[in-house]
Amino acid sequence: MNPEDMQRARQMVNVEATQPLGSPTSLRRTLAGNLLDKRTQFRRTRSLNAPSPFQQFGPCGRIMKNSAMVMQIQDPASQRLTWYKPPLTVLVIKKKDSQVLLPFVQLVEWLVQEKHMVVWVESAVLEDKLLRDDVKLENESAKFRQVHGDYCGVRERFLALREKLVTFKDGRDDLTDRIDFIVCLGGDGTLLYASQLFQQSVPPVMAFYLGSLGFLTPFQCDNFQEQVTNVLEGHAALTLRSRLRCSIHRKGERRKESLQPAGSSLLKPSHHRYLNYIELNNGASSGANNNYCNPHMSSNNSILVLNEVVINRGPSPYLSNIDIFLDGKYITSVQGDGLIVSTPTGSTAYAAAAGASMIHPSVPAILVTPICPHSLSFRPIVVPAGVELRISISPDSRNTSRVSFDGRNDQELNHGDSLRVTTSIYPVPSICSQDQISDWFDSLAEGLHWNVRKRQKCLDELSDLTASGSEDTLDEFDNLKIYDASGSSLDT
Repeated sequence: MNPEDMQRARQMVNVEATQPLGSPTSLRRTLAGNLLDKRTQFRRTRSLNAPSPFQQFGPCGRIMKNSAMVMQIQDPASQRLTWYKPPLTVLVIKKKDSQVLLPFVQLVEWLVQEKHMVVWVESAVLEDKLLRDDVKLENESAKFRQVHGDYCGVRERFLALREKLVTFKDGRDDLTDRIDFIVCLGGDGTLLYASQLFQQSVPPVMAFYLGSLGFLTPFQCDNFQEQVTNVLEGHAALTLRSRLRCSIHRKGERRKESLQPAGSSLLKPSHHRYLNYIELNNGASSGANNNYCNPHMSSNNSILVLNEVVINRGPSPYLSNIDIFLDGKYITSVQGDGLIVSTPTGSTAYAAAAGASMIHPSVPAILVTPICPHSLSFRPIVVPAGVELRISISPDSRNTSRVSFDGRNDQELNHGDSLRVTTSIYPVPSICSQDQISDWFDSLAEGLHWNVRKRQKCLDELSDLTASGSEDTLDEFDNLKIYDASGSSLDT
């Protein structure tokens, strides 16, 4: 409805009801009122695909209900955190940096003493030499002895809390359904690490900026007490960051259903990592073709990634030759250095460096970006979330490829192997400092300096134009004479 129709409708509604019921004027007023009600009702959409959550098109058409629906698209503005019971356990993840020790100890101390919460930390934290008092300083460097002395007060506060902490070891302990809330202290890598720990449902994640980039960490540690309290009381917006479910199918293995629900017939990730750990320590071969070469994934399991999965040519001097299939249909082949399949969250990471567009994390999509393609017309593409991508080495490719998941778990992809990628049903609920829009654009401006340049001066600031008046300039133009090649003047 355009502004003129809206104004006309308001005028009809405001007319006094002087006409009898059922008259043309009354009927027009009723229709105008219904039109305004509908305009107000659909002013804020609750779906990204239709003007209402009931996807009906006209009096007869609508979308068929599908019981196998992978994900439900929700209006991002309506994504708010709520607790159906008070959170009791919190996982605190910190990066390996001495500058994080003081805010880490302050946060843990406050959570234990003030909030009476059960705090989980990685077992490696207890092995940090700066937090231990039994380190033989005579065997350490002079610089370490100085730093160790500077953190004497922090160390004493931590040792008083050490017995109250619950520890876990990555790859050995399963955190599923044990953690209510996650706090990350560091850079973007801490959020990626938290995503890796939970290969199914992820608790809400609150990330504090203590790193070098901080694109995914919107909170500051200055007043963490107030900010954490607001989150624990349920006053926070959420950004549901979608993840990709990736699985490698080796040549000769029986193909499994690519879209089967995670956890239906698969081993739990922590259990599978434990079996792989045993296999490695029992003398299993560590060749390139060994399926047990990485502790987080095997051919019988899948892995969830938050940023991207990268297929590259590795150390080979030849171009990669990779075939791409979308829902079983051949799309194209990549001849170049490789391919990036990323989430909207990963669109500002490796994909952005390779020339892809930056996409808001609430947009349901999968990005396919070539790495240095040997074709001028191969541009990055965006496909709908929920489709299945199958990536394999072309039969006539001169070399194999390497594949990595969020920069980890590097494996070799041989001829006949295939990598299957689709959207996971388990996103990462990232807590917003302000809201979904403000946090993302603030990160673009502060982290990447997006669209930052020196502003052009306005005309009033140009001294050469303000020094002379416009009338004098026109008079000089009127008196201007043009001379031809012979030297005679031509009137303008």
